[in-house]
Amino acid sequence: MAKLVLNSCRIFAGGTDLTGVSNRTTFTGEVEPKETTNFGSGGWKEFIGGLASAAVDGGGQWEAGTAANVDDQAWADMGSVIPYSVFPVDANEGSVGYFMSTLRDNYTFFGALGDVAAWTATGKSSWPAARGLSLEAPGTARTVTGSGTAVQLGAVPAGQRLYAALHVLSVAGTGSPTLTVRVQSDTVGFPSPTTQIAFTAATAIGGQIARTAVGAITDDYVRADWTISGSSPSFLFVVTCGIAV
Repeated sequence: MAKLVLNSCRIFAGGTDLTGVSNRTTFTGEVEPKETTNFGSGGWKEFIGGLASAAVDGGGQWEAGTAANVDDQAWADMGSVIPYSVFPVDANEGSVGYFMSTLRDNYTFFGALGDVAAWTATGKSSWPAARGLSLEAPGTARTVTGSGTAVQLGAVPAGQRLYAALHVLSVAGTGSPTLTVRVQSDTVGFPSPTTQIAFTAATAIGGQIARTAVGAITDDYVRADWTISGSSPSFLFVVTCGIAV
């Protein structure tokens, strides 16, 4: 990815697409430096890495009224843990993104007389932050069972996990429309896919995040796979998949 100006970020928190009401977003990762300087350090301080953490910070224009609006989502999620995904360019299949399980710890809104009503919010990691790829873009309404485009993520090393986030942005239909999403892995061409992560069946707007057990996964391609049921069902959703640092 070449150098870029941030003018088309895609941002998803829980079941809300924050893209159209955001004008600022940051994603921070850090490791505590722990000093281990001793008489054998040759006059130089020495450090080792301690606890790691990550945080998100964003803001934009305040809107309320439906479950898809920033105020409804942020207010309901205060003190809760939700998936949060950020893509610097777009969320098309294969686009680079960053995501994590996030404690919504601050939500501030409104402003001064004459200002555009604004919001700001922050979140802190409750799992390792992951860097990965989009497996499903939000621009196509899915109405039938199917699979997404396979993308090459790379193998999961021993001692690591595969992480995935699901953001269900809209639900329509009758007869209890239901969406069940899985993340599958395989080699190129997907001759024999293996389900690595299975999300809980979704019937409403919302978000989920999941991870595999610790251990190597030699498959280097992944894709989203989904089952849809109900009468005239239609879903918009995003799937992010990656490996933690």
